[in-house]
Amino acid sequence: MIDSILQFNRQFVASKAYEPFVTDKFPAKKLAVLSCMDTRLTVLLQEALGLKNGDAKIIKNAGAVIPSPWDSAMQSLIVAVYELGVKEIMVVAHTDCGACNMSFGHFRKEMLERGIPEAELQRTDVDLNQWLEGFHDTEKSVRATVETIVRHPLMPKDVTVRGFIMETVTGELTEVK
Repeated sequence: MIDSILQFNRQFVASKAYEPFVTDKFPAKKLAVLSCMDTRLTVLLQEALGLKNGDAKIIKNAGAVIPSPWDSAMQSLIVAVYELGVKEIMVVAHTDCGACNMSFGHFRKEMLERGIPEAELQRTDVDLNQWLEGFHDTEKSVRATVETIVRHPLMPKDVTVRGFIMETVTGELTEVK
């Protein structure tokens, strides 16, 4: 698959198909969106929000969550605010999310079957039960993520943060309050 992608990329560059996407590093709408990495949202998210290339910083991870105030998603948001001029943040989770009800117990057996040594699953430097824990209530997860961003000691109070759940088929947004 990667070789096919590289072949496509060479043609993309040679034909200058990139020209409609040329922009700079600053989000034109001063917006950052934290969303799930679900493949159904790859194009739907931007289309449903009316965003084009260069409008917003899009940060994706499993579940659109910030499990720790010092994780990479939060780091990206802080950089977006201070370095790139972001004034508003949208947290966009979605219906039928795979991170809902996800747990280490779900992955453990498959990890062992795929050759991960038991010793790695007994690590003492990280709690895999917590690290691979998803969420059980999407609205509650969105509220917790918004709260983590708003209460972060490095997040300025003048940044607007709001949370939403996107319907995975239609792209309809419902605000979580």
